[in-house]
Amino acid sequence: QHRSPKKMPLHCNNFLLFVFIRPGFVPGLAPPKIPDGEKVDFDDIHRKRMEKDLTELQTLIEVHFENRKKEEDELILLTDRIEKRRSERAEQMKIRAERERERQAKLAEEKARKEDEEAKKKADEDARKKMILSNLSFTGYKQAQPGTKRQTEREKKRKILNDRRKELNIDHLKEEKLREKAKELWDWLRQLEGEKFDLQDQHTRQKYEITVLRNRVSDHQKVSKGSRSKRGLRK
Repeated sequence: QHRSPKKMPLHCNNFLLFVFIRPGFVPGLAPPKIPDGEKVDFDDIHRKRMEKDLTELQTLIEVHFENRKKEEDELILLTDRIEKRRSERAEQMKIRAERERERQAKLAEEKARKEDEEAKKKADEDARKKMILSNLSFTGYKQAQPGTKRQTEREKKRKILNDRRKELNIDHLKEEKLREKAKELWDWLRQLEGEKFDLQDQHTRQKYEITVLRNRVSDHQKVSKGSRSKRGLRK
């Protein structure tokens, strides 16, 4: 007669395991030798076998959960690395965008500065040309009084030199302060040399422009005088 297997619960580390036992099933194991004259405790043999099976099953469960824990830990580490990489990438993109904004701002600022300098330079040139043209009418008067002009220019130069002259008071200075003072004087000297070069260049250009303008005025006066002479002859 066929009997259905019975399901017997076993408890192992808070896990409830069900072992299916078929009635009348005998595993293919060699029966243990029983010494003659000794009483066989089948319950004890069965208990030990069950304990062995349970121990092996418990070991398999522990190995399974250990492997599962390792896989979960590896998954957590991988997720952390991916998240860290994503954060680093976002930070890099943010820094790159910020640098690009700064670069564009500097370019715009530099462009505006150059445009302002060009406009100021053009305005200065126009003002200088107007001043030269307005001073041409007083050229004869200034040439008639060379002494006064020379004296005025000399006073201007003397005033500029007095304003730019720096008194040296270095008697109380120590070595470090003396070095700083020497460097300051050296920088000041370089600045004065640069300004001197610029003034000489400006003076040369002004002389050239004055000469050109004088020639234009002279030519214009000659043309005007010739036209008046022709009109007088016609009359």
